[in-house]
Amino acid sequence: MSSQHPLFKWLNNLETMVCELLLAIFVVLLFAQIIARQVFQYSIAWSEELSTYMFVWFAYLGAVVAAKMSAHNRVTFHFQFMPKALAKTLMVLADLLWVAFNTYFVYLSYDFVFNRMNLFWKSQTLGLPMKYMYMILPVAFTLMSIRILYNVYLTVFKGMELIDPEAAEIEKLKQEAAKAKA
Repeated sequence: MSSQHPLFKWLNNLETMVCELLLAIFVVLLFAQIIARQVFQYSIAWSEELSTYMFVWFAYLGAVVAAKMSAHNRVTFHFQFMPKALAKTLMVLADLLWVAFNTYFVYLSYDFVFNRMNLFWKSQTLGLPMKYMYMILPVAFTLMSIRILYNVYLTVFKGMELIDPEAAEIEKLKQEAAKAKA
């Protein structure tokens, strides 16, 4: 999705960069752990825990990036048998239900992280408050809701047809195959 608004450009880059950075660091940490164990018979105690938390953050932020690209898995086969206007309306309704779920989950996770979680709950080897590990929940679901609402805006008010990147790639391959046959 290409947006001219500077905030969305910055947010697009930030989400993607953080995901790439998390992926790179946790892969390097796990590789270092494997080398340390196999070659030096030494275990880096904190690396597995940090890698796990980084992977969880990576997964949730990856879901935000997928929402940005309108690439979440959906059951849409039945929409091809409906009039386009009805299919579009039902897709928007489904997205708004998704946002409603996300909003409720943001409320629950915010309440858990900031009101119910004890500051003395700490990770075992890192000693960091678990509040920081769980903070990804309200953050990711808020960002995902923003992305979904923006996609609804693009679909309804700008008339754009957002296509899953995989579906676009499959269509491109079909067209290339048809050209090669001809």
